[in-house]
Amino acid sequence: MIRKPPRVQVRQTAGIWAFEAALDRRGFGPVAGVDEAGRGACAGPLVVASCVLKPGDAAKLDGLTDSKLLTSAARDRMYDLVLKRALDYAVIVIPNVEVDLIGVHVANIEGMRRAVAQLGAHPGYVLTDGFPVPGLTAPNMPVVKGDRVAACVAAASVLAKVTRDRIMTGLHEELPVYGFDVHKGYSTPEHAAALAEHGPSAQHRWSYANVAAAARRHGLEPPHRVARDVVATTVVQNGSTPQTSGGRLATRRGADSMITRAEA
Repeated sequence: MIRKPPRVQVRQTAGIWAFEAALDRRGFGPVAGVDEAGRGACAGPLVVASCVLKPGDAAKLDGLTDSKLLTSAARDRMYDLVLKRALDYAVIVIPNVEVDLIGVHVANIEGMRRAVAQLGAHPGYVLTDGFPVPGLTAPNMPVVKGDRVAACVAAASVLAKVTRDRIMTGLHEELPVYGFDVHKGYSTPEHAAALAEHGPSAQHRWSYANVAAAARRHGLEPPHRVARDVVATTVVQNGSTPQTSGGRLATRRGADSMITRAEA
C-alpha cells in the first residue's frame, strides 16, 4: 500500500531542507529527490538523477539550490560536494536516439523510474520535480519547482546538469561547428544559425521540429529511427511537455510501461 504523509504545512521561508526534514520526522525517510537535465534541448542526451542526502547536512551543502541558478563554477563545486556527502545517488543517461524513438516525456518518466530503481537502498519517499511519475515503487509526490524548495531534488538537479554539461562539452570536440560547449544543445540563436548552415548531426534530436526543418532544407534523412507519433511540432522549452498539433502528448501509445534500452 502506498502511504501518504499526513498533511504538513511547510512555510516557504523555512528553507530548502524543511520539506524532506518533515517527511523524515514522520518516518518516511530516506527521502530521494529526482530531477532531469536536457528536456528542452534539441541535441544531446536527456540525463536524469536521483539523490538521497543526509538529514541535517545543510551546513555542509551551503548554497545548494536549483542548478540553473548556480554559476558553472558553483555547480561544479556543488557537484563534488553532493558526490562526497550524499547517502546515495544514481545518474541515468538517455541518448538522443531513445528520445527520438519514444518521445522526451516518456523518456523522462522512464529515466526517473530507473534513477530511483538504481539507488542502493529503497527510499521511503520520493520527491519529483514538477509532475507525477507513475510506476515508482515508493510513495511519491510531485513538487512544483522542487529543485528550489527541496534539497534532495536540488542535489539531483546538480548531478544531472553537470553530467549533461560535461557530455555536451565532449561532443563539442567531435562537432565544433555547433557550439555545444556554449549552449549545451539548447535552441539558442547561435545554435539555430549553426543548424541552418550545417544541418543537424547524428547527436541532434530529429523528432524536434526545428531539427527536422533544418534537415529538410539540407535534404537529410534521420540517421536513426524516429517514431512518427513522438514528433514534436514545436520547439520544446525546458520544463514543458512536447505536444502534437492536436494537443496530445507526443508519446508512443502504451510506452508508459516500456523499458528503454538507454545505458546509464
